[in-house]
This record gives sequence, structure tokens and C-alpha cells, in this order.
Amino acid sequence: MISEVPWFEEFSVGDDLSAVPSVTLTEGYAAAHQMVFADRCRLPLSAPLTEQVTGRAGLLANSALVCNIAIGQSTIPSQRVLGNLFYRGLRFHRPVFLGDTLTTNTRVIALRQNAPKPGRAASGMVGLEMHVVNQRGETVLLFWRCPMVPCKDKNADTGHQDDLSIMPEDISDADLISSVPQWDLSHLPATPASFSVGSVVKVEARDTVTSAPEMVRMTLNLAMTHTDAGRSVYGKRLVYGGHTISIAAAQLSRVLPSLASVLCWYRCDHVAPVFEEDILNSVITVDGEIESPAGKILKLTLEVFAERGENAPESGKDIKVLDWHLAVLVGE
Repeated sequence: MISEVPWFEEFSVGDDLSAVPSVTLTEGYAAAHQMVFADRCRLPLSAPLTEQVTGRAGLLANSALVCNIAIGQSTIPSQRVLGNLFYRGLRFHRPVFLGDTLTTNTRVIALRQNAPKPGRAASGMVGLEMHVVNQRGETVLLFWRCPMVPCKDKNADTGHQDDLSIMPEDISDADLISSVPQWDLSHLPATPASFSVGSVVKVEARDTVTSAPEMVRMTLNLAMTHTDAGRSVYGKRLVYGGHTISIAAAQLSRVLPSLASVLCWYRCDHVAPVFEEDILNSVITVDGEIESPAGKILKLTLEVFAERGENAPESGKDIKVLDWHLAVLVGE
């Protein structure tokens, strides 16, 4: 039987770890998210614009807020997490508005123990599948992520060697287009000429990471390393990965005023840890462009770099911390 706070040895493929509260997205959630990240995506900020574009009254929920709630709901298996390594194949199947209620079902689909190393306690990677539905039972999100979890026995040999590539990162153009809502994007500003295929845009305005534990608690995230320095392998609190992604999304919104919504994350890799007071900046590469019946889709790569002081682990400048490949819907 899996304990309330599971170790790697306790997992089995097929485990259902979905006993979490459902969450209704309220104006309070939106305000707290906006206070921390200052995201300038227009639809979550303006009810009249949301109605003009979507034909529905109310406010669109910011995609980063939706993802953070869903990830927080999926953290029963990752309470002891040493670090979340990556996300794969995250696709929004339909828009989410304030007032919608999200429920996340989490299932173990793969287990792989890390190779033993002298002086390092045993640990393993847990492949998780998250299926997020709204109050009508409709699929909102489907995605995969991989936390690294310690073994209770520091010398454990579980024999788990599953192939983690079963978590798909490929999302076909056809599937992506099928997810595009039939909105009227003519009410949004034009996409800047700087966002042409092959262009690289460096966001000048950087952000200092603050309020990290508060966002963890707000999203029901149970990972202890984010709120208790004593549970972190770094000796200080590890910033939740979605916090870094939300800062990157906010930086994208500053330079892309035509942004309507994020449609998918093909893949998102946390390549180095982030700590409170790190200063983050984003570099955006436009990888491709797709035309859909409702508007233009841009395929982007966002690389996020940190600057941190001398008292932090891996101090220095231009420390790459995030490699994020996504697709967004924009106005023409």
C-alpha cells in the first residue's frame, strides 16, 4: 500500500493518485496570479475584450494559472520530490474561464530508477499522466510530467527501468489546429514583425523571483522542497518549476501583444534549479508558423536564464534554467 507521503519503492505502474480537491477558478486566484507574475496577456485582464473575442461573457483564465492549479493537484506522488525534471505533450483541449472547476486525475505510467553512484542515495523517476476535466466532465488538459523521488532505502534496487519516452512530446499540427477555438481575433493587436520565423527576441525586462512559497500553497502543491529548506537537497527552498514557467510566459506577453492564448507545451525541461531572488530573463526563438481557420499559430522556444548571488548554489550569470517549446495563438 502507498503511504500518505510515498517513497519511490512504493509506486507501481497503474497507480491512481487522484484523491485531490477540485478547484473553482475565482477572481481571487486570478488576482493572486497577476500580482506575482504581472502577465500582460489581454483576455484574462479584460472582460469586454474576452466577450468580443470569444463570444462568452466573463474572463478567460490565464493558461499559466490553469497549469499551475493542475500541477498542484497532481502532487500527491511528488511530495518528496527532489526536482521535477520535465513536462511533455501538454495540450489545451478547450478554453478555461473564471468560474470553471478543475479536477485532475493522476496516474503512474512509468518508473525508472536512477543509476547508482557512490555517495548518492537511491532515487528514481516517476512518469505521471495528468488528465484535467472541468465541471462538465470535459477534457481541459492532458499532459505528462516526471518528478524525481528518493527511495526510503538509500541502497534500494527496485529493478524499475521503464522507458520514459512513452510520455509523448509530439503534438501533430492537425491535433493542434483541432484545439483552436473559433474566436474573432481581429480585436487583438497585430503580431509584431519581429515575430517572424527564424527570428530571436530577447526580453530586456528581467524579473526577480519572489512569493514562491505563497504560489505553491495557493495551488495546493504538496512538494515539501518548495516550502521547507530542510527538505531540499540544495539546503534552501527550491522554487516550483511552474513559477519559472509563469515568469517566462509573462515575459513573452510583454513583447507579443497579439497573444490570445497558449495552445500547448510540446516539451518543457527544467535544466537547472531556480531559487528565490534569482533574476530571470527570457530569449524567444520563433521556430515555425501554422495557419488555422481561427488565426495564426506560432511555434516558439523560450530559453530562460538566471542570475544569482554568491551565497546561492551554482552562483553566477546566464545560468540556463528552462528550455520550453510551445505553441501560441496570436492575432494577425
